[in-house]
Amino acid sequence: MAMASFSLNPLHQQTFCPKFHRLSRNSAISPSRLRLCALRFSSTIRASSALPFQSDLNTQQSQTLDADPFACPVCYEPLIRKGPPGFNLSAIYSSGFKCKNCNKTYSSKDNYLDLTVTAGMKVYTEARPVGTELFRSPVVSFLYERGWRQIFSQGGFPGPDEEFKMAQEYFKPVQGGLLIDVSCGSGLFSRKFAKSGTYSKVIASDFSENMLRQCYDFIKQDNTIPNTNLALVRADVSRLPFPSGSVDAVHAGAALHCWPSPSNAIAEISRVLRSGGVFVGTTFLRYSESSPWVERVVRESLMGTYSYLIKEEVEELCTSCGLTNYQCQVQQTFIMFSAEKP
Repeated sequence: MAMASFSLNPLHQQTFCPKFHRLSRNSAISPSRLRLCALRFSSTIRASSALPFQSDLNTQQSQTLDADPFACPVCYEPLIRKGPPGFNLSAIYSSGFKCKNCNKTYSSKDNYLDLTVTAGMKVYTEARPVGTELFRSPVVSFLYERGWRQIFSQGGFPGPDEEFKMAQEYFKPVQGGLLIDVSCGSGLFSRKFAKSGTYSKVIASDFSENMLRQCYDFIKQDNTIPNTNLALVRADVSRLPFPSGSVDAVHAGAALHCWPSPSNAIAEISRVLRSGGVFVGTTFLRYSESSPWVERVVRESLMGTYSYLIKEEVEELCTSCGLTNYQCQVQQTFIMFSAEKP
């Protein structure tokens, strides 16, 4: 808050100290009366400014809590919303969003909000790596929680329930805030975060339309999931549709190895995290210290499709993107890692 400066000229003396007449150059006044005048002046300023400032602060806090967390993926400006109020599946699905800077509009379809750069395009189709397109398949999306995810245990993944507990430990400093589950797949962990009741808002985000459809179906089948703090958003992890420094927690379960550019993705995650925000992710390592040479050769051969990293590379990616307080737990080729935005 900027402080106003006041010059001690006769006009100010008459305005703020009316009991004292205009002083001549040779006039004298006792120190005690000068202190009394100063105290009255200070009290007048505090009384006139404290209430409006407090009111403005409360208004800003209320606007922050009520504001939509979405931003344009082109310019990152906050989006203007037209539709019913509230942060829930039906309200967001029924709303339209527009960027006043780019004049680009975004809308919902199939029960998720599409906030990708290519949203609404009818002619241009962007080519994606094989690994990305695989998870857009309706067959793979259907099978992900119906057998595919269970195979992860062979690589050391402890299972969704245990992974969720581990992630919650890392997220303790930011519980109560906004959580984005990027590359959420069919929403396996998004639903757990929403049901936990420990976050003000949970956004399940994925690039795959079919994964988000599966997520919606699972939500509708589970009446224990609250409908007041959850949204489904199609987004590119390398171009996240959220304002800079606006997110408290980002989760990415079994996702990093599927990203076309892990460095771009983690840089984006770092951008949207607020100071003190926490990023927690899991992935398959390229190999562990105990991996046999045959497994190492096979995983090296898959590097063109998936970004399997070694433990040291994961840490370096996080720190090079400005994240600190890096921690990790490794079991075979499974790694869960956490880092914070300073």
